[in-house]
Amino acid sequence: MADHHQTSAASDHGDINITEPREVNYWTAALGVSEAALRRAVASVGVSAEEIRVSLGMPPSAGRGTTAAGAP
Repeated sequence: MADHHQTSAASDHGDINITEPREVNYWTAALGVSEAALRRAVASVGVSAEEIRVSLGMPPSAGRGTTAAGAP
């Protein structure tokens, strides 16, 4: 039986599983890149979403325990 409660979005953290079409669709939209660019990034830096963000020149996702210099 299909899991109708699962959303089409992957969680916005952790690893990117490029063998799952739902995750590929989610991450290409979330990162604003093509599937080919996502696959190149995974091949280059691995499956870590944070590492892929950085490799694509994006800031790490919010809520990762980092603060701007001088922030309380």
